[in-house]
Amino acid sequence: MDEFFRKIKIIWGDTALRSRILFVVIILLVFRLLAALPIPGVDPVGLQAFLSNNEFFGLFSVFSGGGLTNLSIMMLGVGPYITASIIMQLGTIIFPRVKEMYHEEGETGRRKVAMYSRVISVPLAIIQSFSFIALLQSQGIITALSPITLVTNIAIITAGSVLLMWIGELISEFGVGNGVSFIIFAGIVSSLPGAATQLFAVYDPAQLPTYIGLLIATLAVVFGIVFVNEAERPIPIAYAKQNKGSASYGGVSTYIPLRVAQAGVIPIIFAISILLLPQMIVNFLINVANPTVQTVVAAVNTFLATQWLYALVYFVLVFAFTYFYTAITFDPDQMAENLQKGGAFIPGVRPGEATAVYVSNIMTRLTLIGALFLGIVAVLPLLLRMASGIASLSIGGTALLIVVSVVIDLVKKVDAQAAMREY
Repeated sequence: MDEFFRKIKIIWGDTALRSRILFVVIILLVFRLLAALPIPGVDPVGLQAFLSNNEFFGLFSVFSGGGLTNLSIMMLGVGPYITASIIMQLGTIIFPRVKEMYHEEGETGRRKVAMYSRVISVPLAIIQSFSFIALLQSQGIITALSPITLVTNIAIITAGSVLLMWIGELISEFGVGNGVSFIIFAGIVSSLPGAATQLFAVYDPAQLPTYIGLLIATLAVVFGIVFVNEAERPIPIAYAKQNKGSASYGGVSTYIPLRVAQAGVIPIIFAISILLLPQMIVNFLINVANPTVQTVVAAVNTFLATQWLYALVYFVLVFAFTYFYTAITFDPDQMAENLQKGGAFIPGVRPGEATAVYVSNIMTRLTLIGALFLGIVAVLPLLLRMASGIASLSIGGTALLIVVSVVIDLVKKVDAQAAMREY
């Protein structure tokens, strides 16, 4: 505890670091104020009922930063930018030029990829805003809009998404931590008071053991997230000793850390996107009189109503996408090539192809652990809801995963800044 207060004193005593932290706080307050401004013609009661009865639209609201909760001008949040970033990362498999920029051109290439992601996010925001407005109109949550009003709302929502993307970049550049993560974090934290109020409103003393069990489960999940998020497998690396004249170089040993949670929360976003698609299509087709269409709609609704089957499909998708995304972002062949170019090798393993196979095998086993963990965290809200019978339980494993990951990253960066100032 003394060490904690000593760090706080160092942070607050440093003008530059204090300014960065205050900048983040002010920017997040501005974001929350903008997220409270709704678009015209919204039925708030119908919206809350729609989101509370739809698990994955509730999760989309989490990833948007909470703007979907009241259909604010920030309703899309950073969703289009996240989707554009995923598209660019998928492009590393399809297009060799994108892979070259992402992996070989260093910081310059990553800036180009980020620029393309920002450009792609604009048409994505237009498409998503139109889709959401049309869907919510079909549900009676938004009143019928004239063409001019519809175009105006789409422009406002798109502009809000672009503004939020810019705010995230400001936080990353002039604040502390990752701006997009902070925006999602702020949306989750802002929903906690409402979730707690709703939980207390339906409190039943007879369910006290259930609440205690949920609290224990939450603490266990937080511990598991911290443990898995920080877990890594070190691969020992040695550098060949070289003699140049009377001096010798190299001969040192180090290691490369391979993270267990290499994919982060991206597989959950992939799985949500896949499961959202049939739900949106069904909501569009629910009023179609065609018997075949109605049969398909009924089958999808039956699937959605079967929670255990829904949870099983969700788990399988998260598990599969964890392997898929890890394969995109982690290239053992390039690692082996870079080690060989730098005169480094793994003791007991031949350089080149044998090193790539060795690293790939290790990463496959680590990804198995990470995929199982992410799958369990993703379906945890559904499992707890089925086990406890508390329908108002809205803070799930995905939200906890994001919150804990952002806090850990923030603590690390602030601690690094404080240590640098101290020395």
